Amino acid sequence: MNTKMIMTATAIVLAIAGLLCTFMPAEIVHYFNGETSKTLLLLLQISGALYFGFAMLNWMARTSIIGGIYNKPVAVANFAHFFIAGVALDKGLLADPQLPYVVWAIAIICTVFAIAFGIIFYKNPPGKKQ
Repeated sequence: MNTKMIMTATAIVLAIAGLLCTFMPAEIVHYFNGETSKTLLLLLQISGALYFGFAMLNWMARTSIIGGIYNKPVAVANFAHFFIAGVALDKGLLADPQLPYVVWAIAIICTVFAIAFGIIFYKNPPGKKQ
């Protein structure tokens, strides 16, 4: 599996999410017809910082060997994030399939990345023996 491509893709997706949450929290809440509060905006901005930091981690680790025992913390963190987010989004969509298409898109992206990082986590990189 081409980990450089997956790490680059996740870095880009997470950076976009991080920047949007950091600099456009009110617009995100408005898009989902939510009620804007200072606390919610602050939480979105903090989440944006988290996503952007995760993006930087993935960007910096994209050229490293990942899989098996190599860079296990990076693989575990990505797998945990995308698996938990994917399951939560999939559960929400099963409960309410009328959610906006952007929620469907995010759920699909998280689920695909969860599967990819699950494979990376459990398989050895090509040419490496443990």
